[in-house]
Amino acid sequence: MLIIPVIAEQFLTSLMGLADSMMVSNVDDYSLGAVQLVDSINILVNQAFAALATGGVVICSNFIGQKNKDKAQEAARQVSLSALILSVAITIICLLFRNGILNTVFGKVEDALMVKAQVYFFITILSFPGIALYNAGSAIYRAQGNTRRPLLISIVCNFINIAGNAVFIYVFGLGVAGAALSTFISRWLSAIVVFVYLHNKDQMISIRDYRTIRPQGYLIKRVLALGIPNGIENSMFQFGKLVIQSTVSTMGTVAITAQAMTNIMENVNGVAACGVGIGLMTVVGQSLGAGRKDEARYYVKKMAIWAEIAIILSCLFIFALRGPITSLGGMNYESAKLCMYMCGLITIVKPLFWVPAFLPAYGMRAAGDVRFSMILSVISMWTIRVGVTIALVHVFGFVSPVAVWCGMFSDWFVRGVFFTIRFMSGKWLDHRVA
Repeated sequence: MLIIPVIAEQFLTSLMGLADSMMVSNVDDYSLGAVQLVDSINILVNQAFAALATGGVVICSNFIGQKNKDKAQEAARQVSLSALILSVAITIICLLFRNGILNTVFGKVEDALMVKAQVYFFITILSFPGIALYNAGSAIYRAQGNTRRPLLISIVCNFINIAGNAVFIYVFGLGVAGAALSTFISRWLSAIVVFVYLHNKDQMISIRDYRTIRPQGYLIKRVLALGIPNGIENSMFQFGKLVIQSTVSTMGTVAITAQAMTNIMENVNGVAACGVGIGLMTVVGQSLGAGRKDEARYYVKKMAIWAEIAIILSCLFIFALRGPITSLGGMNYESAKLCMYMCGLITIVKPLFWVPAFLPAYGMRAAGDVRFSMILSVISMWTIRVGVTIALVHVFGFVSPVAVWCGMFSDWFVRGVFFTIRFMSGKWLDHRVA
């Protein structure tokens, strides 16, 4: 009952992202490439917000496990305040340096693509506080075991996003600007709605009297102690993907488009398992808050089985639809052919390596073992994923986005080995969260 709504929310969001890209790709290949290039930066920023939300889930769920409602509510208020301040600061920085960021990250790309990227980036920057506040509110609901409410909000706002895309792109002919405007509206709407619901006092955690919220050093420090390592891990992870993306951007429009659509499909076939991991954090957090370590260990093992089932079914689902997706997306023949080939590779390899590489880390973060996960993930990303990709492209002359996936598969394998060893040792349970 906890994880099914989370899986549904994650899956729906990814499907909406896929629909977004298919609609944009019908404008032209430059539009799809621009959206995907900019989204790789936006994901980097959003990971910082998600990391803060992760810290909120962990500390709030621990207080709930301790049956300390007052502390849980105050922690939720501090998470919300921190999300607002962080997102406004990042928004201002990105607005001031947006063109320099694009030029630095992607270097020399075709002028038509860069112009569209600049438009899309400017509008989506303005939605950063909206997505940060929604992540915080959603995390607060997940911590108290209510995953149904964020799902309902996500359903409504994602369909508003799709409807907005249809109107702005096809009716008004705004192209990438239309896609960005639709994203802006849906993100701010989701933030407003989730905090309207959190105002209801007849629930375990509510947030009221916003004007009385003041920074509390201890709680903010605890949230940041959990969130910052996770944020560094996620941000470095995304930054590594940006480095890889900049390598792909030199391979031409066919490679960029194929890689963009493949990334989207790979994201969709992984969201169900990610949903299991997100739900697992609440379960482990509440179990450890109540002092039940054996129960926390048991649920990590149990959820790993469900995550594996989710990965297999999701990979097969996307593999079966890869042809219609590339066709409806209006991709040219060469890009579609390359995309379908890479999707086939992912379908074979992902069920083998993904679960041990990622699922245990969710449980470890909920236990406060965030530093190990951060160090392992950063080292593996830069030495294995980025290293293998750059070596294949620049040393062995393998000029194809397939090199990216070879690096990623290698990274998954190495992470899986070390996370399994850490989980079996039990050292991840020797931390204090709240």
